[in-house]
Amino acid sequence: MYKHTSILALAMVLLMGCSGTVPTLGVTAGKLTPCPDSPNCVNSQQAATDEEHYIEPIAFSGTSQQAQVGLLHVLKAAERASIVVVEDNYIRVEFTSQIMRFVDDVEFYFPSVESGKIMIQVRSASRVGHSDFGVNRERIEQIRAEFNALPQ
Repeated sequence: MYKHTSILALAMVLLMGCSGTVPTLGVTAGKLTPCPDSPNCVNSQQAATDEEHYIEPIAFSGTSQQAQVGLLHVLKAAERASIVVVEDNYIRVEFTSQIMRFVDDVEFYFPSVESGKIMIQVRSASRVGHSDFGVNRERIEQIRAEFNALPQ
């Protein structure tokens, strides 16, 4: 009995530790936090020459408010997503993996409109581990596809 209890307690501690600590996130001087050297992050504000981390921003024709409403619609329908911060020009969401309960932080930044076109800057990064097997890039591309499929 003691052995089973010890194994269960250890498993719980390990699983709770998978969420990691929330890194410093947000927008500073008009930029999302750069990706670390590890391949478990994508960022549309990373230099385009950094192919490992760079991802295209999401383009939208309309107002920042319309873009945010549409994006929130997509995010509210996403599985295992928790919308944590919604501000005038910024959204942060936590996605939790189904089995190991790993948390990925996803950010969307809506800078000022340039000639009627908004470029929604994005960042998606794992809190723990080194590689994410492309999950963060796939997630942003899925969100992009669903956002672009919304009626305009």
